[in-house]
Amino acid sequence: MSYSFFATVARMKYINRWALMRNAREENLSEHSLEVAMLAHALCTIGNVRYGRHLDADHAALIGLYHDAPEIITGDMPTPVKYANERIRNAYRDVEEDAEQHLLEKLPEDLRAEYEKILCTPEKLPESERYMRKLVKAADKLSALIKCMEEKSSGNQEFRSAEAGTRAAIDKMAEELPEVVDFLRDFLPAYGQTLDELTGAEKPMA
Repeated sequence: MSYSFFATVARMKYINRWALMRNAREENLSEHSLEVAMLAHALCTIGNVRYGRHLDADHAALIGLYHDAPEIITGDMPTPVKYANERIRNAYRDVEEDAEQHLLEKLPEDLRAEYEKILCTPEKLPESERYMRKLVKAADKLSALIKCMEEKSSGNQEFRSAEAGTRAAIDKMAEELPEVVDFLRDFLPAYGQTLDELTGAEKPMA
């Protein structure tokens, strides 16, 4: 019997984000998910090394990699619509949970439990995993902020309000997540640099 889970997940590259806004460069779900995975891993690593936490950075990266997988089925609902009110938020969450189950059913039964740990959020979690998942959400917001910064640096002012709102949300997260404070201080400024500045090249690279 053939199973279509991975073929379905591979379609993330066909789903573009920020659909309601003019983009200087379109960003697909696959690109965003990879960035969130790297950022989630980085935040957990900062937490473990600098703050003595015991977070599973590898698992955080996997959650980040798959965190928007249900949108293969639901599509990317724009944030202003998704969070317009509690009724819409709850309804969309129900749709997401149905999509998660639909994806799991595309796996052989003996593999589903392992991928359920990645795709779904259990009701009861140990404190370390709850904290880790907060960092994954922060990574998602950081990825959005980076996108806004890149659009603005390319001369596109369409993302100006989105950048301000996203930065405010991240600053609020940072009040309880020191890992986010560290990332904003140590790593975010480099996202505005040119390739020559990033590589330390004395001469422009061909």
